[in-house]
Amino acid sequence: MTDALFEIGRRAGIHALMNSAWGWPTVESLHFLGLSMLIGAVGLFDLRILGVARGIPMGALHRMIPWGVGGYVLNGTTGFLFVTSAPDQYLFNPAFQIKLSLMAVAGLNVLFFYRFVFAKVRTSRGDAHAPRSAKVAAAVSLACWVGVIVCGRLITYYRPPYHWCWWC
Repeated sequence: MTDALFEIGRRAGIHALMNSAWGWPTVESLHFLGLSMLIGAVGLFDLRILGVARGIPMGALHRMIPWGVGGYVLNGTTGFLFVTSAPDQYLFNPAFQIKLSLMAVAGLNVLFFYRFVFAKVRTSRGDAHAPRSAKVAAAVSLACWVGVIVCGRLITYYRPPYHWCWWC
């Protein structure tokens, strides 16, 4: 897997870009911008569902979600650049593995929210309390994204031996 990802990065020019003087800092800055967009939109919406700032209608904050989706796409793109430029430093890193797991849980949570809960949230009046199921989904979302941020920071500080990951 590491060889295939490295080869993709090399052939696509990603490795050269990321190892240039401005490549890594530029992509890191874009990754942070995407994270800010994601957490700024989704985090605010989750907090409103949990009861913070009840004077703001949930529907008004939900209109920011496309910005969060844009941030997620930006982070997915920049994250791919990171992984293909140094796959051995990511795939064997437990912080990276936990980060991906939390992103998967957040994704399942989004599917649950929009399939089973969102209709109740969308029809609520401006200062209404969100249903309990929406609050649970919002709490899971916030916990996952905070965990993603923490694990993302830990990636650079934890470099395990390559044999550590038995499932990679």
